Amino acid sequence: MSLRTLKIISILITVIGAAVIWSNGTFRQYGDQSGYQPLQPINFSHKVHAGDNSINCTYCHTSADTSRVAGIPTAENCMACHDQVKPDSPEIQKISMALKRNEPIRWVKVNDLPDHAIFNHSRHVNAGVNCNTCHGPVETMERISQESTFSMGSCVNCHRTHKDAVLDQDGNPIKILDSNKKTLKTSTDCAVCHH
Repeated sequence: MSLRTLKIISILITVIGAAVIWSNGTFRQYGDQSGYQPLQPINFSHKVHAGDNSINCTYCHTSADTSRVAGIPTAENCMACHDQVKPDSPEIQKISMALKRNEPIRWVKVNDLPDHAIFNHSRHVNAGVNCNTCHGPVETMERISQESTFSMGSCVNCHRTHKDAVLDQDGNPIKILDSNKKTLKTSTDCAVCHH
């Protein structure tokens, strides 16, 4: 077999191999866990809570508007409602038992950033950015999944797209300028997210 034929076969194998990896979804950008949907210790439905019952995200994620992290609800937070609402449900019993034992619920983190990136929830929440912008339509999810890639590219793209955006009451960008609306001043300076 000639050297030229070996080169062609080598290139073909490489291209076919890359296509197979790409088509299986295993070839992803660093940090891209979109679609990640782990089982949780409590079968919690965002569809029931945020969707059917219209509970605001910040009721459970209490530090989203005051801290860098959104926070995971404590068992006490859950039992504020579930002392009365479905207290005998097996899932609520798990929360009740954790509370009695003074043990935290060991939730599995779904949305995560690389260690070298810093995201501040309070800046985004207080600017009026809708949680669904990054987290997707959680009010439709029985089990939460990571919807965004959370890559540097997706963050920078959003910051560039909405550099002087005006948001409506739901935190969605609008084109009509109105003096009663919040105007965002986003930055693409590296030090904003990497410090």
